[in-house]
Amino acid sequence: MRDLPCDCDPQQRDLLCSGKKMFRFWCLPAFAFALGFFVSPALRTILWTLSLGFMGTLCLLNASRCGRVHCYFTGPFFVLGAIASLGYGIGLLPFGPSGWKWIGNITIIGAIVLSAIPEFVFGRYRRNRDDELRMLKRKYNE
Repeated sequence: MRDLPCDCDPQQRDLLCSGKKMFRFWCLPAFAFALGFFVSPALRTILWTLSLGFMGTLCLLNASRCGRVHCYFTGPFFVLGAIASLGYGIGLLPFGPSGWKWIGNITIIGAIVLSAIPEFVFGRYRRNRDDELRMLKRKYNE
């Protein structure tokens, strides 16, 4: 489960490897999330639910497209963050008066940890049998 060579298919399918796509799909939603710290609770509910749900969905899509290891962890984490934000924002989850701080801090720390540690341990991409066969065919066809 180590990094695949740079010219392999997983990296070509990875949404994080294109600067424009990374900006659109992760930087803009992350900015919307950060903006949520400075707005009313109602607007924060909307910003955090949408931005975390969007990033979580794209992480899960990216995990299935290219096998990016950290996306298997951050995808569900962001979706749970979106659910927690919505639940707390509409009053279903009783996180107390510091609920927004808890959700925000856990989201930031969790995103950093879940983005770095899994790829440090397992490598950048998850290899599957199809990727192995494709690499072998390339190697012997050259």
